Amino acid sequence: MKDQSPPAVTATGLRGKPFRRVAVTALAAALLAGTATPAMGTVDRSVPVLKAAAGQDRPELQKATQAFVDAGFTGVQVRVHDEQGEWVVSAGVSKLGQSAKPPTNGAFWAGSIIKPVTATVVLQLVAEGKIALDAPVAGYLPRLGLDRRITVRMLLQHTSGLFNYTGDFDPDGKWEPGIPATGKDWLDNRFRSYRPEELVRLALSKPPRFEPDTDQIYANTNYTLALLLIEKVTGRSYAEETQRRILRPLQMRGTMVAGNRTQLPGPHAHGYYRYEDAGQQKVVDISRQNLSLLAGAGDLISTTHDLHRFVSALNGGKLLPANLLAEMRKPHQKMGYGLGLFVQDLGPDCGTVYQHNGSPPHGYGAFMYSSPDGKKTLTASVTWVDEATRGPAKDYQKLVDRLVQEVFCGRQTAG
Repeated sequence: MKDQSPPAVTATGLRGKPFRRVAVTALAAALLAGTATPAMGTVDRSVPVLKAAAGQDRPELQKATQAFVDAGFTGVQVRVHDEQGEWVVSAGVSKLGQSAKPPTNGAFWAGSIIKPVTATVVLQLVAEGKIALDAPVAGYLPRLGLDRRITVRMLLQHTSGLFNYTGDFDPDGKWEPGIPATGKDWLDNRFRSYRPEELVRLALSKPPRFEPDTDQIYANTNYTLALLLIEKVTGRSYAEETQRRILRPLQMRGTMVAGNRTQLPGPHAHGYYRYEDAGQQKVVDISRQNLSLLAGAGDLISTTHDLHRFVSALNGGKLLPANLLAEMRKPHQKMGYGLGLFVQDLGPDCGTVYQHNGSPPHGYGAFMYSSPDGKKTLTASVTWVDEATRGPAKDYQKLVDRLVQEVFCGRQTAG
């Protein structure tokens, strides 16, 4: 969701910048009537602690987690791995009208966090000599009629200039619609299935945003093309190749490529969408949706535990050779985006973190942060009552920053 310069959020995934937070308004509050105000999140002591240490309650982390609920999110689950061990907590409610907290390792729609997974598979194929990072994508996918100047690297770095099939902005700032990915149009079509090539061909029917490698604009099209590239080179489906190369070796049992699946497995928190119909406010549970709309770019189901496993292994050098991990973590100057990862400098006292976040069109958000060696990680998911306007963006980044600073710097930001 986002990263073109204009709105803070589009249907591509939350990417380290604020998405527009929706406060739970009077309507949602009414749905919650009769339940107790969500208490401070409590640590899940059923999860093994990696290292016995004093202060496992970690009140500052609890406060930073609870702050999401206080700001209007319906639920949040957070997992931290660091020198003190493993710390897991949830706060808020799993479902409107009920008092139970979100499951601490429940499944959620993780959206664009699939992009570093896709990039990792491509780079593994580069390491095996099956793909050349600076070769034209058209050489691998000749039937699409791609500009031969667009390389594999440009797809992973969002520097291809291709139109974003879920909608994009013209150079003059005018919105050019694509496949409906927000609002009531998306709500009414949220179970529709799309084929990856269908998405790419729609994008290619539009003029490019810029000449290849002259700018950087986040676009789902790049990663759906990367999916097609993986399938063409390996002769296997993207889901099979991801399972074989990443999910199974890392024992990420709660993670899957969603494809046309519409149901989250097992216990999970619910996201919502609010709209007005004939003067009446309506709230729809959107925990069921079809994310084939974002093939290879946003169709991930995961858990905080599995995201930790992935980002820790990636940055710990277990998935890629050192030279390709270095390429992945080399940021473009405009967005600070490498090949599937954002590179974020937290300041002289904290250093650099590698991160990606994501969200399907509505109601769910997730974020994933790691230290350079993969030994310290923060993975989390949030749910909320969304709406067409997406609500104000004023609180989300502040809340994320507060949590990130507490985890990686041992302090909170001011405010």
